[in-house]
Amino acid sequence: MHPLLKCIVILVIALMTAACAEERQQTAYASVSNDQLKALLAKGVPLVDIRRPEEWRQTGIIEGAHTITLFGPGGQVYPDFFDKLARIAPKDKPVALICRTGNRTRVASDYLTKKLGYTRLYNVKHGITGWIRQGNPVVKYQP
Repeated sequence: MHPLLKCIVILVIALMTAACAEERQQTAYASVSNDQLKALLAKGVPLVDIRRPEEWRQTGIIEGAHTITLFGPGGQVYPDFFDKLARIAPKDKPVALICRTGNRTRVASDYLTKKLGYTRLYNVKHGITGWIRQGNPVVKYQP
């Protein structure tokens, strides 16, 4: 094989391998539907609602959800969130995250899997608004 062609083949293989690794990393968590969330909850997987207290009061929460605020009103991250989450679900145990629409939990899921090593993380796709829109029950938030 010509040396230049050999270099091109090696480069293509390296790029394909890197792309596959990146794709696996991008899907380190699963986005789940409401029905999938119900199945997870039935198996005892903890649910963490990362919204703020005023949001919990406004819509209610899913019964049994752990309420731990991740982002403040200005978008700042509350550093104690990570310790509180670790007490509920260690990095190797399953845990589901929910927010208002699924955007904050998608960002959180990405960070928790890529930076902190969580391996069994579930993001509720459409958040509490999607849950309520489908007629699923919520309970009043009790601080």
